[in-house]
Amino acid sequence: MQKFSLAFVALLLCGISSSLFAQRRFEAGAFIDYLDVSQTSTSNFGLGGRFGYRIQPRINLEGELAYDFGLNTQQTYTNITNGNLTAIEKTSIGVTQGWIGPTFESDTGRFRPFATLKGGFMDFRLSPSLVPYSTFTGIATGLHSSSISAGLYPAAGAEASLGPVGLRLEAGDAIDFDKGAHNNLRITFGPILRF
Repeated sequence: MQKFSLAFVALLLCGISSSLFAQRRFEAGAFIDYLDVSQTSTSNFGLGGRFGYRIQPRINLEGELAYDFGLNTQQTYTNITNGNLTAIEKTSIGVTQGWIGPTFESDTGRFRPFATLKGGFMDFRLSPSLVPYSTFTGIATGLHSSSISAGLYPAAGAEASLGPVGLRLEAGDAIDFDKGAHNNLRITFGPILRF
């Protein structure tokens, strides 16, 4: 009788824990961020975090914030009146990104592919310019003001999990709208926790 009651309690606990795993509503994660800035042809690396809330079994509303560290690059300046090379300057480009939107994923299994479409902002920050005159132009046209640009981020990826802990890989196109649309490859990878 004692063996039967222990087996019954074990089955009951397994049933409760599996229903709790199925009802997890929140997801949090940290990630390493890679961003290929198309305007300057530079590859930036940074860190970020995301938080999601499951609004339906296959739809997660996510918000994320990432900062890609400043990367030193050479920038050439040309005199716009005669086209001659005027200066070469070392500058640093750092990028802050914020995105929010729905993620559509499979709600079953340990391997879940997903797709997302998020809106948000990209803030490109350049170090102060040595040549701040309006008669010169640089290769990073539009980025000199270090202002915030609206953005759109379509992406796809996959999550692999073992219970509430897992890993997530995502790749997409971080499009910023600063004097036209600019496509920037973005890849993130890191751990997730569902609770």
